[in-house]
Amino acid sequence: MARSRNGRVATRLGATAAAMLALSFAAVPFYDWFCRATGYGGTVATAEAPTGPARAETVLVRFDANVAPGAAVEFRPAQRRLEVRMDEEALVFYEARNLTDAPIAVQASFNVAPFAAGGYFSKIACFCFELQVLAPGERVDMPVSFFIDPAMLEDREAKDLRQITLSYTMHPAALPAPLESAALMTAPPALKN
Repeated sequence: MARSRNGRVATRLGATAAAMLALSFAAVPFYDWFCRATGYGGTVATAEAPTGPARAETVLVRFDANVAPGAAVEFRPAQRRLEVRMDEEALVFYEARNLTDAPIAVQASFNVAPFAAGGYFSKIACFCFELQVLAPGERVDMPVSFFIDPAMLEDREAKDLRQITLSYTMHPAALPAPLESAALMTAPPALKN
C-alpha cells in the first residue's frame, strides 16, 4: 500500500513539474503579448498611423541605446532627441554595426520611460523583437515610426509629461541554423570547434 501511495505522489509531483516547465516556456511570449496589448510596463503599443491633424502640444522624445553583454555590436540612435507634436507620425533611425569578422544575430528589446507614458507611445513600425542578422562588419539603419497618442493629456498620471525616453537594448541571439553552419565552414581553422 505504501509503495502505490508513493508512486501516486511521485507521478503527481512529476506531472506538476512538467506543467510548471511548460508554463515557464509559455510565460515569455504571453507576457510579451500582454505588454504589447496593454502598454503595461512601459511597453509601446502597436497602432495604425494617425489620420487627423496633429495637436499643438509637443513632447520631447529622447532616444537611448544599450548593448547587452555578449552582443558584439555597436548600437546607437541616429539622433538623440526629437520634439514631436501629439498625434503626429515621426520617423527615426537606430544604427547597428557588426564588430566581428563573422555573421552575428542580435535582437532588440525596448522600454519607454516614464512608466505612465508607455501606453501612449504608439509605434507604427519597429525593428524590436525581430531577429537581425548582420554580415561581418555590416552596418544597418533600422527605422522606428511612432506617434504620441493625445489621449495621454486626459490621463491624470501622464497628462503633464512632456519628455519621454525610448530605450532599446541590443541582445545577442542565436544565428539561424543555415547561417551558423555557413559561418563555421568559413571560419579560420583556429575558430572551428
